[in-house]
Amino acid sequence: MNKLEKAFALFDQYNQQDPHTVSWEGKDYPAEYFYALQLYNWVKKLKPTASETLLLASRSQHIGRWKVPRETYPLGKPGYYKWRTDLAKFHAETAGELMSEAGYPEDEINAVKRIIRKEQLRTDEEVQVMEDALCLVFLEFQYEDFLAKHDEEKMIRILKKSWTKMNQAGREAALTLMFNEKGTELLQRALA
Repeated sequence: MNKLEKAFALFDQYNQQDPHTVSWEGKDYPAEYFYALQLYNWVKKLKPTASETLLLASRSQHIGRWKVPRETYPLGKPGYYKWRTDLAKFHAETAGELMSEAGYPEDEINAVKRIIRKEQLRTDEEVQVMEDALCLVFLEFQYEDFLAKHDEEKMIRILKKSWTKMNQAGREAALTLMFNEKGTELLQRALA
């Protein structure tokens, strides 16, 4: 097993501990394990020549997310942003520890951490590919669940924000996805 395979195995073992599950096509998966695989798949679709660094970041972007629940932070935007910042640091550190265990040197670990923390978004191509892939995972696998939990105006704001985060390649990929009638209607309204 080479370093990359070992790191993936360590990431996957870690994420398979997620007590939350996702059902997809009749099968249940630990949630963060499932989303990590989908993020990795989207990164490979968007950038078939993705670097090892980007592939490692995609497989560990939200590693252990269930360990830092949103409800442990104050309500409102400041609490939300603090949670997101702390999560990014937690994901980066956790991925770094597992990469070290897999035999990666510090410079490669730091490159992955930078992508996980989304440093230089908009100016770094790899960080932008990751952002596009994250938005696509949301749209493909989480959007319709959100529809059931949030009012239309909030969903339209979320969709507009997601659209703004993506570059042209991400937007084109998003337009290939299929949604239920309500999901399609809200996306059309958000983009109007």
